[in-house]
Amino acid sequence: MSTRAATAADLDAIMDLERTSFPSDAWSAAMMREELASPHGFYVVVEEAGRLVGYAGLRAVRGARDADVQTITISAAARGRGRGRALLTMLLDEAVARGVHDVFLEVRADNPVAQALYASEGFAEVGRRPRYYQPDDVDAIVMQLDLRGWAARRAEVSGGAAPGVAASDAPSASATPSPTGKGWC
Repeated sequence: MSTRAATAADLDAIMDLERTSFPSDAWSAAMMREELASPHGFYVVVEEAGRLVGYAGLRAVRGARDADVQTITISAAARGRGRGRALLTMLLDEAVARGVHDVFLEVRADNPVAQALYASEGFAEVGRRPRYYQPDDVDAIVMQLDLRGWAARRAEVSGGAAPGVAASDAPSASATPSPTGKGWC
């Protein structure tokens, strides 16, 4: 398994996985192309044996205090082996580097695996958007992560300093995340 930044050359493979994973509400190729080219976006891919098996994206305007996980998708055959968590960690590390304090996402209410992944990293449910995912009429669960707390907890576990977080800015490791994408992990 290897992970790397996504490039425009990955668009066709990303779109194949997008259409397979989200047959009823896949993004268009034009939307994904714009995301990959945006200076506010950060997209990464995971490959195995030279084949793209997952991708993830973050929208984080430089200088903004919040960011959004846009999507995390792992092919059905590659799920359950930590690839979604690896991609999520890459997105969160980039958000830390961009000075973000809070990360938000939407997750389908009918996707308990992704919900569990996000909760295990410290995301907390802060709201719902009824019938958000169309045409399936599935609610979106809105989740928020206190990124400085996440980075501080991660640094504590690894025994090092949290990257991009000054000691005076980091909440205590025991702090509870503040209450405030579609994805298959």
